[in-house]
Amino acid sequence: MSENTSKWVYLFVLSLIWGSSFILMKKALIGVTPFQLGALRNIFTAFILFTVGLKYIKTIDKAAWKWIALSGVFGSFIPAFLFAIAETEIDSAIASILNSLVPLQTILVGFAVFQIASTKRQVFGVVLGFIGTALLVMEGSDLNPHQNYLYAGYIVLATVMYAFNVNIIKRHLQHLKPLTIATGNYVVVVIPACIILFFTGFFERSNLHQPTLKMALVYIFILSFFGTALAKVLFNKLIKISTPVFASSVTYVMPIVALTWGFLDGEGFSVLQGFASLIILSGVYLANKRA
Repeated sequence: MSENTSKWVYLFVLSLIWGSSFILMKKALIGVTPFQLGALRNIFTAFILFTVGLKYIKTIDKAAWKWIALSGVFGSFIPAFLFAIAETEIDSAIASILNSLVPLQTILVGFAVFQIASTKRQVFGVVLGFIGTALLVMEGSDLNPHQNYLYAGYIVLATVMYAFNVNIIKRHLQHLKPLTIATGNYVVVVIPACIILFFTGFFERSNLHQPTLKMALVYIFILSFFGTALAKVLFNKLIKISTPVFASSVTYVMPIVALTWGFLDGEGFSVLQGFASLIILSGVYLANKRA
């Protein structure tokens, strides 16, 4: 298979994996609480990565550990809880579209914190993306009055943290292999995740005998293995054989998969929400488009 063909295969597979992760979170929440979901996702991913990446930990220099820790907290640990909490109130398809704000947030954080210059086109893309977000949230609150769309703020906060993570890796961890960074991230966060899981009452007898728990654990393991551990490796490979611009286009395809899952699961979606989604994706496209 040629590199040109391979990059399209990787793009399709990543879109399918990441686009499906939102419905997996929704299904898992039937049997666990948001904090249990976030903790278990971190724990499962940690042990999956440890099986292949623990031997590379010794290559991390002492000065890099503080950035590894920040990357783990912002890029993995806290967002796992924020998405789980958000999906207790808003549909999985909406969560996936809001997640498309990550490239826009990356530009904002890069400019505000890391002094990375932005073009007028990128600024326009950011503004357009946030207009689309406001429309999406307002229409969602009208379409689903029983849902609290203020919970969309949790996803917006998660995208800001993802943006910090991208900039931290770009600025301070470029000398380390992607698998080394990912494994180091989970070395830092796995113990806090275990502590949180313990205090959620997960190990209480009444909880362990819930009929819905077994399927929830299956969903979480699938989410951790494919949506986090495997996806990180595939995405790094995609960047290697293509360009960052092409790799970031997974953001455009991923919501289509999530919307399909949401439709099949009976989630409502209006024409105005579709229009708002196109505005967001247009903003992301403009912000990432080459001059």
